[in-house]
Amino acid sequence: MVRPLDLGNFPTPLESAPRLAAALGLEELWIKRDDLIGLGGGGNKARKLRYTCAEALAAGATTLVTTGAPQSNHARATAATAARLGLACVLVLAGHAPVRETGNLILDRLAGAEIVWAGDKPADEVAATEGARRGAFLVPFGGSSPTSVAAYAECARELEAQAGFDRVVVAVGSGATMAGLVAGLGAERVLGFDTGAVPDPEAAVRALLPSNPGELAIDHGQIGPGYDTVTEPVRAALSMAARSEGLFLDPIYTGRAMAGLAATPDAGRRVVFLHSGGLPGLFALL
Repeated sequence: MVRPLDLGNFPTPLESAPRLAAALGLEELWIKRDDLIGLGGGGNKARKLRYTCAEALAAGATTLVTTGAPQSNHARATAATAARLGLACVLVLAGHAPVRETGNLILDRLAGAEIVWAGDKPADEVAATEGARRGAFLVPFGGSSPTSVAAYAECARELEAQAGFDRVVVAVGSGATMAGLVAGLGAERVLGFDTGAVPDPEAAVRALLPSNPGELAIDHGQIGPGYDTVTEPVRAALSMAARSEGLFLDPIYTGRAMAGLAATPDAGRRVVFLHSGGLPGLFALL
């Protein structure tokens, strides 16, 4: 296992949210502020990249290539991390270039990343081709790999040292964030909310773990029409968090997880909500 790079602010804060807890009917609610990691706008992707990019540097990489949706938080975090490390960065994004760049795309450009649009081709295939052509280190979709699972096992240890709690609530995308929490806390203490980022999130999480974690708790009720849509329950959750605690969530990941928590009365008495970042998406999708 590679030693993680010293990038960002750790441990991240754990903040009490009593007004939001009351609105949700919880005895205690804590917010794990991984949005405040610091590097490149923070978020769970920045925590994972400490491990993945350590692996890239150990391999002698000079260029990172990764892929994602047009408003990918992972792509933005990869661009920022590459800039910090003095590496070139190529982002292969799904679909076609928009008429006007917004949200994370603006930050990708500011960090100096080269953006390649996959067009009608699968973005992961284009990324693999670009990586091979440039002799680059290919960072997997969402930054999720067996290596990056260690990032959220680390987060689990931080949480155990910070407070007592029954359950951690987390948005589930490419799987490594939930996988790391499950590895560190056990499956029974982690509640995931599917964002629609992958077809089978249970399989994605299990594939990243070295042993059978038991039954995974992943709720699929907040996807709505699809990954890049914003449903009315999510809009309500965004407003509730902002108006009760001044807490800004994103519309794809943490917004779905908060909407799911609001609809889950048996989540636990003392709950930790993982704020995995994603704020730039608010300026592109709302």
